[in-house]
Amino acid sequence: MISVTHFSDPGCPWAYSASPQLAVLEWRYGDQLDWRLVTIGLAEDPERYAQNGYTPTRMTIGTMHFRRYGMPFLSEPRARLAATGRACRAIVATRLLDPPREKEVLRALQLGWFTTTLVLDEDEDIAQALERVSGLDVNAVVAAIDEEATVAAYEADKEETRTAQGGPTEFQGKARQTDGPVRYSAPTLVFEGDDGRRLEAGGFQKIEAYDVLIANLDPRLERQAPPEEPLQALRAFPAGLTTQEVAAIMAQNNQEPDRFAAESALIELAGAGEARRTALGTDALWQIA
Repeated sequence: MISVTHFSDPGCPWAYSASPQLAVLEWRYGDQLDWRLVTIGLAEDPERYAQNGYTPTRMTIGTMHFRRYGMPFLSEPRARLAATGRACRAIVATRLLDPPREKEVLRALQLGWFTTTLVLDEDEDIAQALERVSGLDVNAVVAAIDEEATVAAYEADKEETRTAQGGPTEFQGKARQTDGPVRYSAPTLVFEGDDGRRLEAGGFQKIEAYDVLIANLDPRLERQAPPEEPLQALRAFPAGLTTQEVAAIMAQNNQEPDRFAAESALIELAGAGEARRTALGTDALWQIA
């Protein structure tokens, strides 16, 4: 067992763009990795972005640079700038109320942030984004966003995030200092072996970086081979995968994903009635039919 502390924020395009790498880790190592999510809280007030010259249009244009990593984006500006703190607290509220769905809530908020025009510091829009999480009591989560326990746990997350000074993440130029102390950027993964050794992969990294850290911490882990066809991947991820995530999971031994081959195979499955394609920004979400 390797423990993984995952520092992330639903409004960070770097964290969202690393989704294919994280899907590979989940496929390859399964429950041999014990994940713990820590929310960063990039901004409590959208005014911070406005003061730096950002507008909804500029934010949308900025996401175009991230398309090269393969995740879907929507090329339509939202009505106004949004802060990420309230969405982070929705994740923390889920952690307290329904821990198994915490990761799904992060995923739903990321898809809401980058493939819709929802303004995700408004409770109604947060609730709409969370509707895709099967079995989640959305009303209870949203109602808990301002509860004392949620706020306290969220502040603890923020404090833990802002402890990157002097560490490997800062050394590699991946840390940030936007509101005081030096913090981890999203997505930072901190791996800890059962012998107490601790290795950091700060900020956005390729799958090779994560894989080599895991190999050095514990080469005794079972390493599942890539699936031979995408239906196996879709069965393992019932909530759905994007095209790039499927391609990454199917890539052999950290090679570059063959997106064309993966998408062709997915289209074949859809044509045969075995997979369902739901349009999502510049791409789609694929699920078992």
